[in-house]
Amino acid sequence: MNTQKKGMTGKDIITVGIFSAIYFVINFAFMLLSGLHPLLWILMPGLIAIFAGIPFLMMCTKVPKTGAVVLMGFITALIYFVTGQFTVVILIAFAVSCILAELCRICSHYRSFRGNALAYVFFSLQISQQGMPEAYVSTLAALTSPGMIVVLVGAPIVGAILGILLAKGMFRKHFEKAGIL
Repeated sequence: MNTQKKGMTGKDIITVGIFSAIYFVINFAFMLLSGLHPLLWILMPGLIAIFAGIPFLMMCTKVPKTGAVVLMGFITALIYFVTGQFTVVILIAFAVSCILAELCRICSHYRSFRGNALAYVFFSLQISQQGMPEAYVSTLAALTSPGMIVVLVGAPIVGAILGILLAKGMFRKHFEKAGIL
């Protein structure tokens, strides 16, 4: 049976929800860590992308169906809204990055590692749009330069690539041997 043609089931939605929660916990932990210094806030998107690649790729493997990435983005955006970290910029970034990621998965027929990896790079770009506390704005203004803007946008891309490679290695070493995937 072709799973791509069949819509998401209740089990699929729960699976996406679980991996979305794991993704958000990783995201939130690095947001707390980045509170130590404004420079860490700039690097935060890349750090999140490195470690959040595992739940993203597991979700892609477990739910090879249209709408899974968009649902993950929607759940994550909803959590941001409930925790008070919501802005219109974040909403737009989530929507655009999730749609681009979903298109990558559709074009690669959901099972391609490269397609899922590219989807994660697009999905990770949403992280770079997170807001900053007011106290950081003045400190970041001193650190801001065209080079730092490149770092802010480039960090999640590089982090996503490293994260997907880390996830691939963990899949081979742990998850496939244990029969999880």
